[in-house]
Amino acid sequence: MKDDCLYIHRVLECIQRIDRYCQSGEEEFRLSEMAQDAVMRNLQTLAESTPRIGDRMKTLHPEVDWRAIAGFRNVLVHDYLGINLDRVWEIVSVHLQVLRSQMEAIRHEADSPE
Repeated sequence: MKDDCLYIHRVLECIQRIDRYCQSGEEEFRLSEMAQDAVMRNLQTLAESTPRIGDRMKTLHPEVDWRAIAGFRNVLVHDYLGINLDRVWEIVSVHLQVLRSQMEAIRHEADSPE
């Protein structure tokens, strides 16, 4: 459980960073290669962290789409020329907020003494 906490905190940290990089909105995100690179790097780090969360925790939280996160990681790492900024913005503006809520609930559970 202790290792899970480390990776859960890392996921939440990546989401916070992405929020900061995108706080000016979609137009600024699309105009800034630096913001795009920073967001994609943090999405990759986030997606690299989730496989390290234990199977027990994942089984307890099927509401998190663990498979989709891993799949997107593969796109970021192996198909970087095929990255679609529309899809990245959708992830940032819609899906990350859902993931944040899920991971905060999981963090609260993981941080609680058993």
